[in-house]
Amino acid sequence: MSAATDRETAGRISRFPHLRQDFAASLVVFLVALPLCVGVAVASGVPAELGLVTGIVGGLVTGMLRGSSLQVSGPAAGLTVLVFEAVREFGLPALGVIVLATGVLQLAMGALKLGRYFRAISVSVVEGMLAGIGLVLIAGQLYALAGAKAPESGLGKIAGLPGALVDAAGSTAALASLAVGAATIAVLVLWKRLPAKVRTVPGPLAAVGLATLAALLLNLPVATVEVQGLLGSVQPPSLAAFGEPANVGLLGTIVAFTLIASAESLFSAAAVDRLHDGPRTEYDKELMAQGAGNALCGVLGALPMTAVIVRSAANVQAGARTRASRVLHGVWLLLFAALLPDVLAYIPVPALAGILVHAGAKLVPVRALVGLWREHRGEALILVVTAVSIVAVSMFEGVLIGLALAVVKTAWEASHIRLEIVDKGAGPVQAYLSGNATFLRLPKILDSLEALPQDRPVELDLSGLHHLDHACRTALETWSERHSAAGTEPVKVTEPVMTA
Repeated sequence: MSAATDRETAGRISRFPHLRQDFAASLVVFLVALPLCVGVAVASGVPAELGLVTGIVGGLVTGMLRGSSLQVSGPAAGLTVLVFEAVREFGLPALGVIVLATGVLQLAMGALKLGRYFRAISVSVVEGMLAGIGLVLIAGQLYALAGAKAPESGLGKIAGLPGALVDAAGSTAALASLAVGAATIAVLVLWKRLPAKVRTVPGPLAAVGLATLAALLLNLPVATVEVQGLLGSVQPPSLAAFGEPANVGLLGTIVAFTLIASAESLFSAAAVDRLHDGPRTEYDKELMAQGAGNALCGVLGALPMTAVIVRSAANVQAGARTRASRVLHGVWLLLFAALLPDVLAYIPVPALAGILVHAGAKLVPVRALVGLWREHRGEALILVVTAVSIVAVSMFEGVLIGLALAVVKTAWEASHIRLEIVDKGAGPVQAYLSGNATFLRLPKILDSLEALPQDRPVELDLSGLHHLDHACRTALETWSERHSAAGTEPVKVTEPVMTA
């Protein structure tokens, strides 16, 4: 009997050699994910339980699939603003359709092996997108800290903050709410400076737990999370809601969800890969895993999911070795949602707002922007313009503006050209063109050539060109004809040698 038991134990260990590490890591990730799932849902304007549903699906479904073995998926602060705007404009029933369509598009892109191409998106655009989201998120949640209603537009949120703070100063309830939110942010900021034994409890959980305890003990007049029950919150989209995608605005929202969720997940995967020495991310499979999770979230009428760097980093740092840790974290979320949903009703809303203000601040890369401005001002400009456009216009248009600016910058840099003039005082003037001759640099080329003396023969050497577009060739031929017509010898042109 003893030998049989030993063999059974050895077999279990061989099948799950890292179960102990993954089990411990799953508990840490669960404790980090719980307050974030609830906070993102509340800030998105949907029932708190729907954030837990997305977290559960991210663990049990996406967590089981291949792609990135250690990154954890769930509702993300980066999509909060977009979800809030979508629910406000199209209604909660349409959210399921949007998320389902997002998942289907991600599955299709993964099947077509387009996941790797998301790595080609300008990092400045992605950071600008996250910075814009962070600014709007912070501005909106500052109103929630004071128990006030936030304006709808990004600029309106920022412009209305001074008035909202003045109004809060005259209200006892608003001041109590601000105090709870500010204390939550303070705990999050100071938590990393506490002894390691204390920090075994994740900062977000400690901050929410302390805020909840203070609100109960002091009987503070602050709003708390409204609880509807897990089954009562899950509302699959009706058949009538599937007629909505004909709406052009909703189609744009679906595209925005797809691009932003996919980019954030795959950039997160690249970041997580740098944190561990395990298997590298398979980007197309990871995109399909995200798509499968979002498709199911859409069917359940829940929030969209992305890979979340905060949870993923916590997973790696807690010692996770395989995807079992993220699956188990989904199990713990499911057990909590099924057995202890009423606990949510005690959580103060300003505490969740404080967590999201802190999360939003992390999305704004202030230090990176300073370094970028010193070394690559063009990239820094793209980041700032993208962020400001998202705040001033909308998420989708802001990202498109950033992408367009990145394309223009790349085209401008790719059209680098050098014109060297050699004039020995006698004989022909020699002009050497090298680089890439495109229409973007045509004015500079023509100004220099037209400044050459009309009474001297010219030899134009184009052999150093890597690329010569049609506009430049036509302009050079026209200039050559004009120069030759002035009574001098015809311009001698050495054609470029370019490989096909």
